[in-house]
Amino acid sequence: MSITRREMCILLPGLLPAAAALDSFAEPDNSLPSANYPFDQLAVHIFDHAEMRSVLKGKLATGEALEVHETMLPAGAAPHAPHHHVHSEMWLIREGAVELTVNGASYRLGPGGVGFVHSNDEHGIKNVGSTAASYFVVAVGPGADA
Repeated sequence: MSITRREMCILLPGLLPAAAALDSFAEPDNSLPSANYPFDQLAVHIFDHAEMRSVLKGKLATGEALEVHETMLPAGAAPHAPHHHVHSEMWLIREGAVELTVNGASYRLGPGGVGFVHSNDEHGIKNVGSTAASYFVVAVGPGADA
């Protein structure tokens, strides 16, 4: 069966409302919206060895899970023992001196330093300075938004 151009022009206006109706069945966009997060408005949570401010948690429009928080560690403290997980993490050091350990190798980072750990690499972080250290953690990948 072939359709002439004339028949196509007659059918096309009738197909447009049907196509628009199909769009209403599409998955809703539950990704993180564009936003801003003033530091002084972030809620502070106190843990045994750290003070934490959650910034955001959710899915990106491209499907990756994302979680961001800021941590303040007292001198000599670590938030937890070395561990590993599926998502990747990045640390952006604001203040103080920290030691990032990845798969047994240690690196010292100060203000402006950035550390990154690949999925499933064992890692830990500790404040090795004499004053409090603060840093942002950016976690991306499976389980980051859990």
